[in-house]
Amino acid sequence: MELRHLKYFLAVAEELNFTKAAEKLFISQPPLSRQIIELEEEVQARLFIRNNKKVELTEAGKYFEKEARELFHNLERITVKTKKIAENVSGEFRIAYISSIYSSVISDLIKHLKDQFPYVNFKLFEVSTTKQIDALEQGKIDLGIIRSPIKSPKIKSQLWFQDGFSVVYNKSLIQINSEIEIPNLKDETFVFFNKDYAPHYHEVLLELCAFYDFTPKVVHESNNINSIVQLVKNGLGISIVPSNIAKNNHDPDIGFIELKKVNLYTDVSLITSKEDNSEITKSAVDFLLHFSKK
Repeated sequence: MELRHLKYFLAVAEELNFTKAAEKLFISQPPLSRQIIELEEEVQARLFIRNNKKVELTEAGKYFEKEARELFHNLERITVKTKKIAENVSGEFRIAYISSIYSSVISDLIKHLKDQFPYVNFKLFEVSTTKQIDALEQGKIDLGIIRSPIKSPKIKSQLWFQDGFSVVYNKSLIQINSEIEIPNLKDETFVFFNKDYAPHYHEVLLELCAFYDFTPKVVHESNNINSIVQLVKNGLGISIVPSNIAKNNHDPDIGFIELKKVNLYTDVSLITSKEDNSEITKSAVDFLLHFSKK
C-alpha cells in the first residue's frame, strides 16, 4: 500500500463520485478505479458500494476513511515537527498556562528562550487545564502548564511544584487573624472558579470547606484567578486561591490566611507531547524545573 492509494481513496470518499474525484486528482477515471480496486484487494475488504446511480462507503469504508484521515493529519504534524527540530532556529513555539501561575515566571521563561532561540516566534496563551490537554493532543500548543490530574496516552507530564491553598479576603470588611477562625466564614459570600471551566479545582475547594465543617455560599464565579481576587477586593465576597497567588500579591487591601491544617495540595505540572524531543521544549522545561528549586 502506498500513500497515493490512500489519497485516491479519500478523494472518492469525499466526492462519492469517481468522475469528480478523478477530475480533482487530475487523472482519468480508469486509473483511479484500478487504484481503488488494488487498495480493496490489499486490505481484503470492500470499501465502496458502486452502481449506476451512486457510490457509497461500506461500513468498512467509513472506518477506513476515518483512520486514513487521521493518518494524514498525523503525517502532516510529524512533518512540521520534524522540520522544526531540524531547523531549531526558526518557526513558532506556543506555550499555554493557567491564570493562577505567577506571570513574572512566564515572562522570565520567554526572555530565557528568546536569548537561546532568537529567531523563534514565542506565543503565550492563557488557557484552562482541560482545553490545554485538548490543544496539546491536537498539536496546537507545544508546552502547557496545568493543574493535575491528567489522563492522556499522548501527553508527557512532569510535576513542577505542589501548591497549597489560602483564604483571600478584603481586610476592611473582614477581620480574621488565623486559620482557627476559618469556620467563622461559613455565612460569608464566596467567589469560586466556574465548575464547568475547572471541575477538579472546584471540587477541591468544596472539599476544603467541608474540612472546616461548612458548605460555601457561592454567589459569584469566574474563569480567571486575577478576576476572583479583584472581586474579593471590590467587596463581593471571599475566596480560596492557590497559595502561589498569596505569595506574589502585595495589595495592602487584600489579606491571605494559608490553610495548613487541611494538608491538601494541587500539583502544578508541565505537559508536552510524548513525541516532542526538540531542544526548545527541553530548554523550557529545564528552566522551569530549575526555577521551582530556587
